[in-house]
Amino acid sequence: MSQLFSSIINDLAKVPERRIHGRVVGIQGMLVEIGGVQTSLSVGDRCWLVARDSRRVPCEVVGFRAGRALLMPFTGLDGVGLGCRAELSEGVPAIHPTKNWLGRVINAMGDPVDGKGPLATGELRIAIRNAPLSAHDRQRVGGKLDLGVRAINTFLTCCKGQRMGIFAGSGVGKSSLMSMFIRHTTADVIVMGLVGERGREAREFIEDDLGEEGLRRSVTVVATSDESPLMRRQAAHMTMAVAEYFRDLGLDVLCLMDSVTRFAMAQREISLSAGEPPASKGYTPTVFAELPKLLERAGPGREGSGTITGLFTVLVEGDDHNEPISDAVRGILDGHIVLDRAIAERGRYPAINILRSVSRTMPGCNTAEQTLLVGEARRLMASYEDMAELIRLGAYRKGSNPQVDMAILVHDPLEAFLTQRKDDGTDLETGYAQLTQAIFPALKEAAEAERAAGGEVTQAPRKGRDSKAFPVPPRRKR
Repeated sequence: MSQLFSSIINDLAKVPERRIHGRVVGIQGMLVEIGGVQTSLSVGDRCWLVARDSRRVPCEVVGFRAGRALLMPFTGLDGVGLGCRAELSEGVPAIHPTKNWLGRVINAMGDPVDGKGPLATGELRIAIRNAPLSAHDRQRVGGKLDLGVRAINTFLTCCKGQRMGIFAGSGVGKSSLMSMFIRHTTADVIVMGLVGERGREAREFIEDDLGEEGLRRSVTVVATSDESPLMRRQAAHMTMAVAEYFRDLGLDVLCLMDSVTRFAMAQREISLSAGEPPASKGYTPTVFAELPKLLERAGPGREGSGTITGLFTVLVEGDDHNEPISDAVRGILDGHIVLDRAIAERGRYPAINILRSVSRTMPGCNTAEQTLLVGEARRLMASYEDMAELIRLGAYRKGSNPQVDMAILVHDPLEAFLTQRKDDGTDLETGYAQLTQAIFPALKEAAEAERAAGGEVTQAPRKGRDSKAFPVPPRRKR
């Protein structure tokens, strides 16, 4: 009861002393033109349209044309017509979160949608569209963050405050991979943003993938695909605003967003409606200006505060990893995890293509022994990939290339190491131990077999020392 009274008092304190209003003078599609108040508005300001049935429709200013302000609604325009009142909202849109938000599901406006009653209101005010921290105000990236997925912990180690992209086509396992992070990460708080999610899958993800334990230490922001582009875009900014609140409390936050592509699509709809010309594949210049403003909000905080480790999914259209949004996001983030449809079709999950993925904090975060281990495993995987077609056809002759011989020996153990069930978590140290166990017994067996045959034990060739006895075909572009 005390929380309810506190919430009411805070809401009353936010009521402005006066209101400025204009009138609707034109409607075209989802774009509303209002007149009489254009000098009092700027892009990004909020307005309320009062419909015929007294329903209040929240809107945002997206531009100006011919002396009139252009608004887009967050909800439907039913009941809005010419002459309807348009009330200006004073102040920057903001939220007042508390630690009691943990375990709750909210929408893009910060309202609860989980049926658990009203949200508690805190004293600290967080702007929904905060500017990223200055580069000189940030700490450096911290130590390793355990995500519980051994393929990522070892080959693509993620550090506290790092930002990684998960690039994949539809149905390749992005949601399953994110559910593994939620279940097994050691981060203090998880903030999950479902941007443009299918309505059917939202509740399934929250109940099945988050589970009780994951929900207890997380805040979930949901905007489904049937909601307006403004709601979908704001859901992404709301996710970052909640993450910033917990970061400023000194906590290490894991921020998951699915997906950046739907955020870009929402921004494209808004920009095209406002009359902005399309540029690359229908995406407007504003889309590419808004992406860094969103993604740069993740990262290390100021000295003494926590971190936001961002993992953002990118829905690759037509499995083309060079489409405009993928290219733009890859250039902003600190690494990328590529999920490969061909690997998923073979039944290996998570379907991470190690050779096409990279973490830009490696090898700086590893010890010399870990760097040597991961480097040797990558070389063996690359050697097998180069010869994969000939090996499958039976055209490769054993002994032609010692590096390839060793790669064939360790292929099955490495595939078993990279395969992981959703409910099977592996910590950092265990991951390195299992990777060592996957590689070195096979190599030791090969050395002993060669010694028994009376030949010299051949070390794994390094760059520039590979045998030329068997030509290596160039790797095909995918």
